[in-house]
Amino acid sequence: MLCCICKQKEAKVHLTQIAGDKMQKVDLCEDCAKHKGVNDPAGFSLADLLLGLGAAQEVEQASGGVELKCPRCGFTQADFKKTGRLGCADCYLTFAEGLEGLLKTMHKGTRHIGKVPQFLVQGRDLADRLKSLQKKLTTAIEGEDFEQAALLRDEIRQMNLKLGGLTVP
Repeated sequence: MLCCICKQKEAKVHLTQIAGDKMQKVDLCEDCAKHKGVNDPAGFSLADLLLGLGAAQEVEQASGGVELKCPRCGFTQADFKKTGRLGCADCYLTFAEGLEGLLKTMHKGTRHIGKVPQFLVQGRDLADRLKSLQKKLTTAIEGEDFEQAALLRDEIRQMNLKLGGLTVP
């Protein structure tokens, strides 16, 4: 297998990054690995290697070449290039312009959505539906539509039973 960068020498260093459901492999010869700083853990950034341009370069280009520094933790673009990580939450604001494009290429989006367990989703949906039914019931009673109110009351009872039946696995 040939080196992904020089495409001449045999690859001896093999790196794999898994992000979500995508896997990226990088195969490097010893010279290219040394040149990219793979043998020096302090100077190696997998993000730099996989993006080709270098994450810090992208941040630097977005800031117009000016050396930005986080006002809270003092983290600089050079620190980000070395570690591939940011120092604190304020770094995301300080380096926001350059990070947006970088994060879009590495992840599905630029905002963390997270996951919610299915039983919580069901419970939340039932609770929302219950609130809606209770508002309709109040409106029906105020409008003296007692037939509709009786139907809504019965539906609310069934919803309460369902909501009470949800348990944490």
